Amino acid sequence: MTVADALQKAQSIASNNAPAIMTGLAVTGLVGTVYFTTTATFKAAEIIAEEEERRRWENEADHDVEQRLEFDEKFKLVWSLYIPAASLFVGTVGAIVFLNHIGARRAATATALYTITDKAFSEYKDKVVEKIGANKEQEVRDDIAQDRVRENPPTEVIIAGSGDVLFYDSITGRYFNSTMETVRRAQNDINYAVINSMYASLSDFYDVIGLPSTSYSEDVGWNADALLDVSFSTVLTEDNRPCISINYDVSPIKGYYRMV
Repeated sequence: MTVADALQKAQSIASNNAPAIMTGLAVTGLVGTVYFTTTATFKAAEIIAEEEERRRWENEADHDVEQRLEFDEKFKLVWSLYIPAASLFVGTVGAIVFLNHIGARRAATATALYTITDKAFSEYKDKVVEKIGANKEQEVRDDIAQDRVRENPPTEVIIAGSGDVLFYDSITGRYFNSTMETVRRAQNDINYAVINSMYASLSDFYDVIGLPSTSYSEDVGWNADALLDVSFSTVLTEDNRPCISINYDVSPIKGYYRMV
């Protein structure tokens, strides 16, 4: 391996691990700032006390009179002691700012990549419908939904209202009882919120249908670029109970609140 290859590899490793490196530097800088500030403060107190004591003894009129230094006099005596702490503080702030920049840049990249992927999938789906027809495409969708339900049988059913129809949420794999009217109304409410407020989260959708939100549902949602669109597949559970699977024809995206 040549020196150029080694440098390129080191640069790649540093770039890939930049968040961890910056976090470590920020934590180290914070600890170092506290340590050097504390050390400098104790040292400064000693220097100031010694100077005040020296001036008291130089006062030939009365050695018992305390000699208090003014602020500017204290500053001139001890300011240099705080240079290490100040330098570390500036470096720590820089590491935090750079870390935030990396996070924002990677989030933007991930959002753009997701948008491109989602667009490619939509084009693929449209082409499938064009080639095999809407009915055949729906059969494929239903088969996929049936496989999901078969692989994830209902062990717990959430009572999400007064309905007695069993639903399956294809994103979180949760089962809940509700009605078709409730789910349809939830879709309309979310799209109304998107049109008027520019975005809505998956948690907002769950709130309307009565499902508890999750950490994932807080991070994804829809915006004015693409409204929520759900479809349904009728499937059977392992114990032959009818179940309606909710399919998200427009998937929720990360950074939905940024793309406005």
